[in-house]
Amino acid sequence: MKIVLLLLLIPLYLLANDDRPPVAYDYLAKKNVHTFINMMVKKYHFKRDYMTNTLKHAKLDRDTLARYTGRYKVGTTNGSWERYKAHVLDKKSLAKAKKFKKAYYPTLLRASKVYDIDMDYIVGFMGVESKFGEYTGDYNILDALTTLAFHKNRMQKFFKNELKHLFLFAREKGYSITKLEGSFAGAMGCVQQVPSVARRHKSDFNGDGLTDPWDLEDCIGSIAKFMHKNGWKKGALVAVPASYKGKRYKGLKTSHRKTLPLSTIRKHGIKPKHPFTESRAYLLKNRNLTHDDLWLGAKNFRVLTRYNNSTSYGMAIHLIAQHVK
Repeated sequence: MKIVLLLLLIPLYLLANDDRPPVAYDYLAKKNVHTFINMMVKKYHFKRDYMTNTLKHAKLDRDTLARYTGRYKVGTTNGSWERYKAHVLDKKSLAKAKKFKKAYYPTLLRASKVYDIDMDYIVGFMGVESKFGEYTGDYNILDALTTLAFHKNRMQKFFKNELKHLFLFAREKGYSITKLEGSFAGAMGCVQQVPSVARRHKSDFNGDGLTDPWDLEDCIGSIAKFMHKNGWKKGALVAVPASYKGKRYKGLKTSHRKTLPLSTIRKHGIKPKHPFTESRAYLLKNRNLTHDDLWLGAKNFRVLTRYNNSTSYGMAIHLIAQHVK
């Protein structure tokens, strides 16, 4: 399953918990739970007693289920540009970004050399995902993923797969599965990886023989590896601001998934404020309360959004990186 499915997840500290704690629920009364247990026993050789006992004590997390059921509401599983500005691009957060870069400069430099990527964008990832490890989540991951795996919701298949990977991850790491905490959707650690991604993109960058999603140095290595594998070009263009007439833009389709010829963009009255050297660009829009910002994104910008499928997400990382240069 591609990383692009992480994409609906936003850093949890941008979202408000509705203060409904998990409640007891009889998951063993559900047929699909027993089907899952049988699969885990037969295919992955888990002990049936362990699976039954673990899921017997899993709770129903009403808060996380509400985010994925009923009518989709903006802000329940994603964040607006105003939210990003308020929570990760505020003065205090940007000051923390500089402090983090200074404190972890040797590790960032090593990651930059090993994976041939720009270290400032690792700082951006760390800031957006967990405010440099300060916010890694306080939801019980077993409760959250069990809820989403066995109750109808718009991503049930995805979450059932993640529950499988949670059991595998906990076994591989020797973790107590009932004690793991993360986001409302099961993402964990300082770069908020769901279990399948944590297993696939692990990194022992501090050299202690362990791959730890909560260790800042390992997270630096994990993000650097991700950037490298997704085609990041060190020193290449990422994004430049653009000008247009008016305060709200309603012309060409804006997207971080599909490029447009730069000549077409210019013909529609959009001008890059700084040199843009690529022949095609992602036309990007961030909606502020009073106006829209337009940007031209290069190939490197698309790499940022492969971790989280959001223009605002990629732009927040870019602006943090620009701030700490």
